[in-house]
Amino acid sequence: MSENDRSPLPTVDIIIELGVGGVVLIGRKNFPQGWALPGGFVDYGESLEAAALREAEEETSLKVKLIEQFYAYSDPSRDSRHHTISTVYIATAQGTPRGADDAKIAKVFVEGQLPSPIVFDHPRILSDYFIYKATGRRPKP
Repeated sequence: MSENDRSPLPTVDIIIELGVGGVVLIGRKNFPQGWALPGGFVDYGESLEAAALREAEEETSLKVKLIEQFYAYSDPSRDSRHHTISTVYIATAQGTPRGADDAKIAKVFVEGQLPSPIVFDHPRILSDYFIYKATGRRPKP
């Protein structure tokens, strides 16, 4: 592969359900600053599921149980740093989230009381998720 060959980078994001209608968001330490779903890059040799479990625990200090693969988001502009493709999982957890690794804080929020700003394409992901929870309708390509 030449230096000019570029491919999108695989990532995972995790919607961690905690409490009644709550989801865990992290306050990012690094650029871009703001709130985000826990997640990150898939390591070489790592499955998407293993990456989701690892990133969730690294950033929220929670051991999560993956419930389902929700959707894949691939808009080239979803992350201003790189072209990424994110596979999003829905997971559950128990306990109190605590920011760690790339997260300075981790907190639970409910629809209608989300913090600002939310970075990347995570406002769209969260909107799609809340619609799915209310109606059972998944996003369409």
